[in-house]
Amino acid sequence: MEKRVLFRHFLPFLTLVALSWAQFRCPEPKGFFADPEQCDLYYSCVDNQPEEKLCKDGLVFRDDNPKKELCDIPANVPCGDRTLLHTPIGSPGCEYQFGMYPGSDSCSTSYIKCIYGEPHQAHCDPGLVYNAKTHTCVWPDELIPFCNPEAIVGFKCPHKLPPNSPAAKFWPYPRFPVPGDCGRLITCVDGHPRLLTCGDGKLFDSVSLTCLDPDDVPHWFVHFAFLKTRS
Repeated sequence: MEKRVLFRHFLPFLTLVALSWAQFRCPEPKGFFADPEQCDLYYSCVDNQPEEKLCKDGLVFRDDNPKKELCDIPANVPCGDRTLLHTPIGSPGCEYQFGMYPGSDSCSTSYIKCIYGEPHQAHCDPGLVYNAKTHTCVWPDELIPFCNPEAIVGFKCPHKLPPNSPAAKFWPYPRFPVPGDCGRLITCVDGHPRLLTCGDGKLFDSVSLTCLDPDDVPHWFVHFAFLKTRS
């Protein structure tokens, strides 16, 4: 298998790296073991005989369990000193054949998931944004100043609340209903809004500011929320 490296300044050491691959010795008679230099290269050992293998383009080898043959996205794998990678096989819309990328250069609620070089658009759950470093969807206030939580959620948290108001009971994380959506609520964390979902088929009661079973929510409230979603 041809060995190629991603970083130009490692090219002078290609001969030494290739030599280390040729001299790889299985740490155990059977299992899957990482190459000491290249993060997407690993070996399958059977009876102390190594067979060289390469992760799919864009993925790297997880070396935390020698009994499992598993490649994952780089964000989930601490490569450490295994800094080398093979040359990417790019395609339109995908830097690698497999991977996840932001949907835009600005704060985005969507992302691109590349599978066999084909880009597919995916969306974060409502109220979340894509974090390009962790390749996960997170609260927008976790990416300030890159993201504006108020713009994403469409709500501005008040600095003060009347002492006897229902929302004040939950201070410092006051709650508020979402107009036209009886399945979600807004809570404020450190002055920034977060959109939450009741889940489990429950509805948000704007009186108690809690998620309740539908039978426990006043029918007029459910009917009003339904009309708001239809308007």
